[in-house]
Amino acid sequence: MCGIAGVMRRASSAAPIDLDQLSVMAGALQHRGPDEFGLYRDVDVGLAHARLSIIDLSAGQQPLSNERGTLWVTFNGEIFNYVELRDELLRRGHQFRTKSDTEVIVHAYEEWGSDAFRRFNGQWAIGLWDTERRELTLARDPFGVRPLYVTTHAGALWFASEVKALFAAVPSLPRQFDPIGLDQLFTFWSPVAPRTVFAGIDEVPPGTVRVYRATGCTDDRSYEPAYPSSADPLTPGSLGEAVDMVRQALADATSLRMLRADVPVGSYLSGGLDSSLIATLGLAAKGTNFATFSLGFEDAEYDESRYQRLMAERLGSDHHEVLVRRADIARVFPDVIRHTERPVLRTAPAPMYLLSKLVHDSGIKVVLTGEGADEMFAGYDLFREAKVRRFWAASPASEARPRLLERLYPYLERSPVAQRAMSRQFFGRGLDRWQAPGFGHQPRWNSTAALKRLFSEDLRRAIGDYDAAHELVGTLPAAFGDWSTLARDQYLEVRTLMSSYLLSSQGDRMLMAHSVEGRFPFLDRRVAALAESLPAKYKLKVLDEKHVLKQAARGIVPDEILARPKQPYRAPDALSFAEPDAAAWMGDVASDAAIAGAGCFDPAAATRLLAKCRERAAGGQFSNADNMGVVGVLSTQLVFDQFIRRRPQADAPPVIRTVVDRVARPHAAP
Repeated sequence: MCGIAGVMRRASSAAPIDLDQLSVMAGALQHRGPDEFGLYRDVDVGLAHARLSIIDLSAGQQPLSNERGTLWVTFNGEIFNYVELRDELLRRGHQFRTKSDTEVIVHAYEEWGSDAFRRFNGQWAIGLWDTERRELTLARDPFGVRPLYVTTHAGALWFASEVKALFAAVPSLPRQFDPIGLDQLFTFWSPVAPRTVFAGIDEVPPGTVRVYRATGCTDDRSYEPAYPSSADPLTPGSLGEAVDMVRQALADATSLRMLRADVPVGSYLSGGLDSSLIATLGLAAKGTNFATFSLGFEDAEYDESRYQRLMAERLGSDHHEVLVRRADIARVFPDVIRHTERPVLRTAPAPMYLLSKLVHDSGIKVVLTGEGADEMFAGYDLFREAKVRRFWAASPASEARPRLLERLYPYLERSPVAQRAMSRQFFGRGLDRWQAPGFGHQPRWNSTAALKRLFSEDLRRAIGDYDAAHELVGTLPAAFGDWSTLARDQYLEVRTLMSSYLLSSQGDRMLMAHSVEGRFPFLDRRVAALAESLPAKYKLKVLDEKHVLKQAARGIVPDEILARPKQPYRAPDALSFAEPDAAAWMGDVASDAAIAGAGCFDPAAATRLLAKCRERAAGGQFSNADNMGVVGVLSTQLVFDQFIRRRPQADAPPVIRTVVDRVARPHAAP
């Protein structure tokens, strides 16, 4: 992985491209790419690059061009099918100087234009400057694995992998919260691209190819979901045939990600089905021992060490563990938020931050993960919950149908099993709207949105009557209504939680905080297309989630892993901040004065919640709302303190090894 940034002059009055500003942006991103730094500049565009060397370590420095020097690219990511694309381009007469996947991008763009991005199988954020057409193309992978932000200021377009690079390089760029972005975050757990929590800064949506010209910009899509019509499902054959296809597609995807690297590749190991399957397939591809990495928790409720060690022993891997305590989460939380660049409602990113540090300290640059399996193959309880609620809606007076809710969320203390009356009331709301878009997600969106009771009056007024869920539903694909109800729920989960939160706050940002690249076989282009094509009953058979994936894993993953109860990854939330000496920084950002100064929350409501947190520390009982509220308040206050009250600064200036400067300098006077 890498960090990318750049600027394009869009008005004649805009300041000339400044090499120092490009250097500052590269410096602000050096945690993403500490190995090498490069700059490109001409009269209209500047590009910056911070490299994490993974493929073709001795070459492939960026910004990189085609042989004529007419196309220049700064690239963050991996194109896993670059070998096949390179061979095809060679047959078409293209000449290569390196063996890197980066050079394939410029030649593919020469050959196919924007259609090249539809041929890529990988994860990417790309800035590509065409010096002949004077066009800047920004492109992002289908699921948004790699981030890309843009803003327009003082007659110029600025872009970067992270917002901190923009703020560090452009001191005059306004820094303030976007009320609508905050409203979305306190509904969906994250803003949905192009929205961010910062006013005037957009995120390029996943699967988008955006071309900027002097006259404006256009957006194209390099990916659209292809779920079959519920009236005419494209069944690929029998369940047994689908199982074989899934197993082979995953084996191929994992092999690509394991072998196409010039550095060692390890694997995360959570102890669940997804990471266990990927680690096993990774070892099979490599053929020899490799490193695995796991999180353990001092709190038994969250700990999965037993299954992690079982898998590590079965694999014979060089296994590494980090034990996370509540105080560890509180201690690193400010660093976590500095990298998420947005508030969070759960502390789950913090242990992932500590895990990536373990990977880095072990000398590994790349890890495989099982992320994406639940979205692609319907693994979440949310999908089961929605199916039960739709079944219940067909006979709302039934006493038996809502009993199926008792099969959900067994890992939660306040689960439907223990709170039958409460769960019926909660999940029974809106049953008459069972066919409406967003029906499956509405309970979660509503419970999250209840946190807005903490908002200040000023923030409420700024938001006005805006409805985040209504706006999202208004942007659904035209084919959405033709899909199965499960496909609709999957699409919304991919677009909101996975792309905007799991792959960002909990994924890319925590990995890259310690210069570690994550690779996601379940998000392989062919695996995703296959998963989308499967009928709903193959993925969610009655209430058996990921049914086809479990069958594909049989004989590969130990039976103990296949048969274990599902336990989604979670971490201690409010309890992490409840102890008196948990974190010295809390007094700085969570005082009445600090809360009032940020202007996001009502000081009285926020301080009451934090006091309640401290009072209940001994008992350890917090509602879901209180857990999210505490984390949401503290993380929002940290974002304000780190990005708005103070301007982010770049780390020590990087040593720029590659500089291509096409700006003519005046000759010195004789």
